[in-house]
Amino acid sequence: MDEQYDVIVLAPWPQQSADPHGHTGLTECILSGVLSVEGKKVLHIDRQDHYGGESASLSLTQIYSQYRAGEAPKPSFGRDRDWNVDLVPKFLMADGELINILRETNVTRYIEFKQIAGSYVFRDGRIAKVPASEMEAVRSPLMGLFEKRRMKRFFEFVSNYEEGNPSTHQGFNLDRNTMNEVYTKFGLESGTKDFIGHAMGLYLDDSYLNKPAREAVDRILLYVRSLARFGKSPYLYPLYGLGELPQGFARLSAIYGGTYMLEKPIDEIIYEDGVAVGVRSGDEIARAKIIIGDPTYFPNKVRKIGSVIRAICVLTHPIPNTDNADSVQIVIPQNQVGRKHDIYVAMVSSTHNVAAKGHYLAIVSTIAETSVPINEIAPALHLLGTVVERFVGVTDLFEPLEDGTKDHVYISKSYDATSHFETTTDDVMDIYERIEGKPLVLKKRFSDEDENFTAYE
Repeated sequence: MDEQYDVIVLAPWPQQSADPHGHTGLTECILSGVLSVEGKKVLHIDRQDHYGGESASLSLTQIYSQYRAGEAPKPSFGRDRDWNVDLVPKFLMADGELINILRETNVTRYIEFKQIAGSYVFRDGRIAKVPASEMEAVRSPLMGLFEKRRMKRFFEFVSNYEEGNPSTHQGFNLDRNTMNEVYTKFGLESGTKDFIGHAMGLYLDDSYLNKPAREAVDRILLYVRSLARFGKSPYLYPLYGLGELPQGFARLSAIYGGTYMLEKPIDEIIYEDGVAVGVRSGDEIARAKIIIGDPTYFPNKVRKIGSVIRAICVLTHPIPNTDNADSVQIVIPQNQVGRKHDIYVAMVSSTHNVAAKGHYLAIVSTIAETSVPINEIAPALHLLGTVVERFVGVTDLFEPLEDGTKDHVYISKSYDATSHFETTTDDVMDIYERIEGKPLVLKKRFSDEDENFTAYE
């Protein structure tokens, strides 16, 4: 292994297993692929003797092994190979940055997507569908007639806002005025604010209300554009599970010369004058100007910022009150259940090739706020109906202490509790810019066929 590389990546290789420490792999795989495409000589090392990462999709046997060691899957669950169970509940925004990266690197040729059937929000003790059309908005029980008119005026403002045209600003400066000031201008009720900010803006808490409105408006527009792209909901999901995403980028890296090594323990990060110059495994040394890795490789360079509780629930029926949908997202805004953070439910099913026929997977997640986090997700579990099997885990969240520009060690963040990959791609963009000193601008590499990207209904 004594060789010179441009970049060494330390992270789980993406296949059908899990990093027991619960870290991503996807961020690193995207960077491996992108940097390989740009001509960098990349070495990707995994210290495990099996493939993994929290972005993996596991078989039923592997799920039991991870959560119920020594216990066998229920015979009624059928064949092991019919299951591809995600460890995290995340969907892709149809017009989001990850879809753009997938298309522009041509990774979409490896992955098929299916639309998520509907998006729901919990309000006043029940769930209601987030409107996907003007007709659904008219019929929606989420708000009364007059509030619907006020909300319509708000969305007209958001949609028509043009930076260089003051006549569309209605007196607002999105970089100075807070989102709460914008809501107040249109007279929106607190429940409507919850709906817009949490079901569409997808904020985990209400801290955004007192910040400049720019980011919130951008998030709402992303939701609207994503919804308009395919209809039904703004979300897409890869057939066979989220493990398909890092695998696609790993293939991309391999095509452009990336090298992968499994079962290669990292005994030392080698520094010279305080700057990382390589890694040592036994008597072997690999050198590189840049080291990228997940937090588990650098315990002294990261800090814990919280924990996420996730419950993987196996059902034999759709979630009640969702029109028998085969896939949904449900957002439970924190104000509705007296919490500081939202609770998310992401459900997929056998139609996505992730479960045996007639079975559904509902994953509940939230930021833990107490020492008994299982009690915190009770409002979501109550919505699911009868749960045949449940696997619960709590994962710590880490972020790097420094940005890596001094020692050339660039560490990714743990998966957060958000229901989409936008924060993951933000991390990719941020790490890339710190490494290269310029924003990531991908050159389109898709063919005419790839440009007509579609998702199954």
